[in-house]
Amino acid sequence: MLDDDPISLDAEAAPSGRLGASDLTVILKRAIAQGQYGHQERLPAERELARRFGVARGTLREALHQLEAAGYVERRPGSGTYVIHVDEDTPRAVVETTRPIDLVDARFALEPHICRLAVLRANLHDFERVEAVLRRMETCGDDIDVFAEADEAFHMMLADITGNPMIRWMMTQVCKVRAHTQWAQVRGLTLDATMIARYNREHRDILDAIRSREPERAAECMKAHLGEARLSLMQITQT
Repeated sequence: MLDDDPISLDAEAAPSGRLGASDLTVILKRAIAQGQYGHQERLPAERELARRFGVARGTLREALHQLEAAGYVERRPGSGTYVIHVDEDTPRAVVETTRPIDLVDARFALEPHICRLAVLRANLHDFERVEAVLRRMETCGDDIDVFAEADEAFHMMLADITGNPMIRWMMTQVCKVRAHTQWAQVRGLTLDATMIARYNREHRDILDAIRSREPERAAECMKAHLGEARLSLMQITQT
């Protein structure tokens, strides 16, 4: 936040020592770009910002108008000014802006091939580890939190088995998105005892295909599993 780490571009942006609206716009843009104000975070009140930068309220309002025109903020009457700018090159932005349906579609591109590689690489120890996670899911009943934790571990273990650090990194990013608040909300809407039991059968089919050393069947089982998850998401968005 600016209180903790004040930004001073006065010498650079306003040689006279006085900040104009354009100078203040530059300062606030930089603060947003550096992450001092996050996506959908509300900026301090106008009076506070004007005091902090030593400018008139009119100057501040013009700077906020310029920020809004540039797509950095959105002014919501009666609520305040909110950051809407997203730097799409940052991992945090990707996590915050990836919708659950986007995540499932991305997993379609990655996880079937993970299954193929797991067929080639899995050893007895790997199967024992995955089996333990499956048993945890199969005995969780309708405990959504226990299931979700074991479900994430199952998919992450398959990535580990490939021995490919890039694939493991990509699955780690998938898990970060799954940990986001919007994904937790979706879990509450889509998961119940019936759906958990269905997912458990699909997980079991995936593991059986990998254990049988059938790469294409393993990939198809994963596609079927992800397809079921996608269908559930589509159903709740249409209701």
